[in-house]
Formats: sequence, C-alpha cells, structure tokens
Amino acid sequence: MNITVYCGANIGNNNIYEKATIKLGKWIASNNNTLIYGGSKSGLMDVLASVVMKNGGKAIGVIPKFLMEIELAHEGLTQLIKVEDMSSRKKKMVELGDVYIALPGGPGTLEEISEVISWSRLGKNNNPCILFNENNYYDNLKHQYDLMVKEGFLSQDGRDRILFSNDLNEIDNFIKNYKIPEIRKYDRK
Repeated sequence: MNITVYCGANIGNNNIYEKATIKLGKWIASNNNTLIYGGSKSGLMDVLASVVMKNGGKAIGVIPKFLMEIELAHEGLTQLIKVEDMSSRKKKMVELGDVYIALPGGPGTLEEISEVISWSRLGKNNNPCILFNENNYYDNLKHQYDLMVKEGFLSQDGRDRILFSNDLNEIDNFIKNYKIPEIRKYDRK
C-alpha cells in the first residue's frame, strides 16, 4: 500500500513531533508499505523518509524543481519524481496514494490534507484521510470539523470518515475498515 504523508519541512519546537514521525516511519516500513511524500531532506520530511529507508522500506519523493534548492531534495530515495510546480506535486502525491496521513506541519500540510478530505465528499478521493494527532496538535481542527457537523455544513457520515489519532493500531483498523463516504448531494430549489 502507498501511504502519502504530508508533514513539515521544519522539525518543530518540540521533539515529540520528531518521535512521532519516527514511530510512523517505522510502522510504514514494518508493514511493507511505500511512503509517498514531498521529497525534501528538510525537517520532519527528512526524518520520515530516512526512517522508512533505514528500516528497509521504500520512499518515493515528489518535489517541484524550484524547491530542490530551497528544501534540498532527499538523495537515496527509492524514487524521486521531479515536477514543475506545487499543483503538480499535490496531484502526483494524491494519484500515488492509497491512504493520506498528515503529521504535524504548517499551512502547506494543512492545505494538502484538507484538499483530500474535501475531495472525498465530492467523489474524487476514495481513500482514508488521517490526521496524526500527536500531542493533540490537531485538536482545534477536530473541534472545527465537529462544529461543521453541528452547524449543518458537514454530515456526520463525512465527519466519521476523518480520523484524528496517533494510535497506530487505531489507524491500521481505520484503514482496513474504511468505507467510502457518500457523495454529497445538493438540493435544487
């Protein structure tokens, strides 16, 4: 299975995020999955790819040419795919992925996971979306999704298809038992 992971090009201020990244990387490798990620040798992206590779796993990076100098492309990956721009990167990472996981990160990480979550409600993504909620990093977003349900902007079924967890057993069960959400239908008046 190909697991697309979105995460920070920075390491963060708390080493708990690096430890969580190591935990996820070992899990990906030990389950014979392939990592799909942003191709960088910076921050949590570097930690993740390096751990997967050191533990005998495969890592495929997807990096825009302009970022190769800013973030530095990770050398020694199973495969490094060079693309023209960020839109092409996101598209390729979605195409290659069977599961999408967001580790802690910045606006780019949030934008990428939000996009695949949104696409699932439109029938353009049939794969699980998971926010790796280490140190309750994504709790505010979790509450926002719950508020969307309460206020009628998201169905409970759609909300139930988004997992916030840092428990690898729970994540594994969520992936194995994932059901594709119903495509949203709009009333015409």
